[in-house]
Amino acid sequence: MAKQKSVYVCSECGGQTLKWQGQCPHCQSWNTLIETVTEKQVSRFSPVSDTGQIQNLSEIETQEEPRYPTGISELDRVLGGGMVRGGVVLLGGDPGIGKSTLLLQALTYMSRSHDVLYVSGEESAQQVALRAKRLVLDVQSVPLYAEIQLEKIQQVLNDHKPRVAVIDSIQTIYSEALQSAPGSVAQVRECAAQLTRLAKSSGTAIILIGHVTKEGALAGPRVLEHMVDTVLYFEGDMHSSFRLVRAFKNRFGAVNELGVFAMTEKGLREVKNPSALFLSHHDGQVAGSCVMVTQEGTRPLLVEIQALVDEARAPHPKRLCVGLEQNRLAMLLAVLHRHAGVPCFDQDVFVNAVGGVKINEPGADLAILLAIVSSLKNKPLAEKMVVIGEVGLAGEVRPVQRGQERLKEAAKLGFTHAIIPQANKPKQPIAGIKILPVHNVREAVTQMYG
Repeated sequence: MAKQKSVYVCSECGGQTLKWQGQCPHCQSWNTLIETVTEKQVSRFSPVSDTGQIQNLSEIETQEEPRYPTGISELDRVLGGGMVRGGVVLLGGDPGIGKSTLLLQALTYMSRSHDVLYVSGEESAQQVALRAKRLVLDVQSVPLYAEIQLEKIQQVLNDHKPRVAVIDSIQTIYSEALQSAPGSVAQVRECAAQLTRLAKSSGTAIILIGHVTKEGALAGPRVLEHMVDTVLYFEGDMHSSFRLVRAFKNRFGAVNELGVFAMTEKGLREVKNPSALFLSHHDGQVAGSCVMVTQEGTRPLLVEIQALVDEARAPHPKRLCVGLEQNRLAMLLAVLHRHAGVPCFDQDVFVNAVGGVKINEPGADLAILLAIVSSLKNKPLAEKMVVIGEVGLAGEVRPVQRGQERLKEAAKLGFTHAIIPQANKPKQPIAGIKILPVHNVREAVTQMYG
């Protein structure tokens, strides 16, 4: 019997090399090469389309793809309006965060008007039925298929041709054509590719549930994200009842959209006013607290930024951010000292975004600085004030996108004052809110007390 040959496959990019190396030669990632037995050639499906023909792009007829609403408005928002015929969605998240619960609720609604199928590779039929009973779902029209072999799943999908199918999860599916174990790089990549081809050829919309690594990224090769049409991440603290669904890739809608849910005894419930989650409820104004308006896709959200500044007891003062960019804090403190005359070189500085939300946009810069100044002086900001603005190294306050939408959201929630960049000053006044435009950080520090 011939000896089986092995190669080393990168878990990040899927690249192969004959010898083990500490660094992948393809994507330069460290410690990502995994030994895998060389697989024989796998037969692949040919999608039913106009492949093999050269067509003039202007002559191709285009039409708007119909959407399949999931019955959950927050999920539809992230998907761009609902599921698309032949679309493939990859949903990743930590174990136990609610991925299967969310999709079971969505399939229950879609089963009223469409043929659906739930393929369970992780749980038995009895476990899925117990969950549906606990959630009080009417699943009479939701067929379940408990199987992990790819070829059998393909046969069932070809026979029944459902409009929407859920695969829970892609890491448990294996193909008999490959010798490696389920969950390996080769199996995950090949099974996802086969299911994607099946979706494109049959028109079935497929949702793949994926595991995540310790770093929070989807497990398996990075090419998995490039195969699918939409990549969603399910985020949330296991000790909190709130969950966030965020779109990182969407060929049929906007990216960076955010859906907010609350986990209850009867499943995931939509949160209609997510801004209320990220605002603390104090008895009165407190020092070190500043409210800003961030933009998540098309949705403006009010988030409270809290800062604590205390005298350092060690030679090297601490700089800590939770939910915000760590490296940006040091830069902002330097700008605050240089251009506003507020030194913090001998102070420990801690900054936190309330509610566990993660803010990556630079529009939070000015709110962070004013929260730090408020804590340092132990003097609260003016009541019902929001702050928006990006801060440059020269101390200028730069404009942010969709400034008027953010201001209207703040006014709707009862805020009466807003410190904003001069370039974002609206041409027409917004009812109920007083605008305080500023050019630089020094002006903003002067205006922060109303």
